[in-house]
Amino acid sequence: MIPPALDVTDTRDPLGLLDLFGAPFVQDPYPWLDLLRSESPVHHDPGTGLWLVSRYADVRHVLMHPDVFLPDNAQNAVTPLPVAVLRILVRAGFTLPPALANNGSPSHPGLRRLVTRFFNAHRVATAVPVIERIADELLQPVAATLDATGEGDLFPSFAQTLPCRVLMDLLGVRGIAPATLIRWSDASLELFWGRPALERQRELAGLVADFHRWLTETVRDGSAPADSFIGALARHRLPDGTLLDVETAVGMCFFVFIAGQSTTGQLIATVLSRALAEPGMWPRVAGEEGLAEAWVEEVLRREPPVTSWRRITARATELSGVRLPAGAPLLLMLMGTGSDPEVFPAPERMCPHRENIRHHLAFGVGRHRCPGASLARTEAAVALRAAARRLPHIGQAAGSSENPVLGLLSFRAPLRVAVEQR
Repeated sequence: MIPPALDVTDTRDPLGLLDLFGAPFVQDPYPWLDLLRSESPVHHDPGTGLWLVSRYADVRHVLMHPDVFLPDNAQNAVTPLPVAVLRILVRAGFTLPPALANNGSPSHPGLRRLVTRFFNAHRVATAVPVIERIADELLQPVAATLDATGEGDLFPSFAQTLPCRVLMDLLGVRGIAPATLIRWSDASLELFWGRPALERQRELAGLVADFHRWLTETVRDGSAPADSFIGALARHRLPDGTLLDVETAVGMCFFVFIAGQSTTGQLIATVLSRALAEPGMWPRVAGEEGLAEAWVEEVLRREPPVTSWRRITARATELSGVRLPAGAPLLLMLMGTGSDPEVFPAPERMCPHRENIRHHLAFGVGRHRCPGASLARTEAAVALRAAARRLPHIGQAAGSSENPVLGLLSFRAPLRVAVEQR
């Protein structure tokens, strides 16, 4: 299979032209993912130095064997940070000790249990009225803008802001604007998972430093309610009986804030965009029982916001017949696994209520499966249903296919959800 962006008369190996940050891959990754899966399922990418793993069975195998495939590199900067940028972070005391996604140590199970308990089914269920209230508040000015101008953008005012407001409410965070937290969180993603130029790295590092200072002050000041996430971190003890250190607690908060707001906002943006593009879907999700939840699940399968994740081999091993040395950095193509025809028939079709839909790997699997999966699913379904009910007469704006797309190594989503009144 030749990706359509390529010249079919070009006799070079198409995978030799693959650029994970390039416009052809960012705008339409599916032909490339199909090519990787069929021709080179464990493929060394010279541009990043990563081994790209694209088949469902291989990715699941890696995630289920954390003793062989370590999470240690999960949060390392993709683009090396020069001394001038590192200096900005060092002055802020920035550090990311092993906490959740990058933690393969004995402390991980206890820390994970803490997060899982905080985002358990009961807490998520009781949060639904909060999510609905915030969604309604955010949609009111969107509706007013549409009534006045006939057009609007559901991304900055709704999809991006809703999960931040919800997370602030759940964590008991006060005294800071949601826009500030969003800017800090997005800057962190771009600095560590993007390919920014030096001057942009400097700018991003300043924002990340501010984020880290604020998190450190928030954790240290001891004013968080005892039943809040930060309060629970303050009481948590490590396997040796000592209290959790501030640096690790800050690292936990850093991860939870980014996953709970940026990636969930990206999921909501994609869910809205795909529902608006699917003929007849928008009016159906407003009233059909369970359809919003099923649509979210199908979007997670086909177009998850977290498109890939990293691992590193603990020792020499073999995967799909390819011999990997110890210390080989892997990039697990989560988005590609959701389109593996060996698992999901007709993967290009959006089919809510697929029989095996929960088998997708959008949230990972095994020891490091995303502990906030239930909250993210719930927020996305509530957001979709609320928008479809509050804005029943909207459709995709003309030229929506040209909307900008976030194209970081492991994160992809529309940066605009342009709509117009119909």
